[in-house]
Amino acid sequence: MALYSTRPAAALVEDLVTANLILAGQGVLDAFGHVSARNDAAADRFLLARNMAPGQVRPEDILQFALDGTPLDAGDRRVYLERFIHGAIYRARPDVMAVVHSHSPAVLPFTVSRSARLQPICHMSGFLGAGAPLFEIRTAAGDGSDLLVRDDRLGRALADSLGSASFVLMRGHGSTTVAPSLKLAVYRAVYAEVNARVQAQAMQLGDPEYLTPKEAEAAMASTEGQVERPWALWKAQAQS
Repeated sequence: MALYSTRPAAALVEDLVTANLILAGQGVLDAFGHVSARNDAAADRFLLARNMAPGQVRPEDILQFALDGTPLDAGDRRVYLERFIHGAIYRARPDVMAVVHSHSPAVLPFTVSRSARLQPICHMSGFLGAGAPLFEIRTAAGDGSDLLVRDDRLGRALADSLGSASFVLMRGHGSTTVAPSLKLAVYRAVYAEVNARVQAQAMQLGDPEYLTPKEAEAAMASTEGQVERPWALWKAQAQS
């Protein structure tokens, strides 16, 4: 009788390493932030690097976690404090196969503006749909937190704010991106940053015209079907 294996495919581990390098190279992650993938051999586990700068991640740094954030093979290696972001979303959203949490600089102003909402302004960011929801941590943690999602309770609150969307803003903190594949999660995280930068520029010109929800849906279907193209380019750049 064959034993049940929870060992992820080597290709998934390699892609997760590449995702870390790409997101660091594209300026979405710096010394902080993280990207995870649901374990393709065990849906109740996810893969995430140990606590380190994403641009330095290697295959041996990838660890397994239970969906409540418990590290399963870390040993004495430190783990990310905000791993609960990933586990709670995987638990709430069976369709999600990858999660990116970042503090990308163009997105951050949209987490605190009381008048500007991050919305899809070009066809490359149709995944933003009708506009990004906002996670207000004060609702769950009061007005004295450090804004970090440091336990499963706050992870669940973030997942609730995300709902069925692909992207959620986190007030004064950053954002979280989800997707049905690792490559798409990377694509969306990169183009959320691009959209935020372009939207801010358009707002300076005045009265931007945003995509309608139907345009966003059609654009997402068109552009995301070609995710291998940017992935190949960014991978080559990250490995050069």
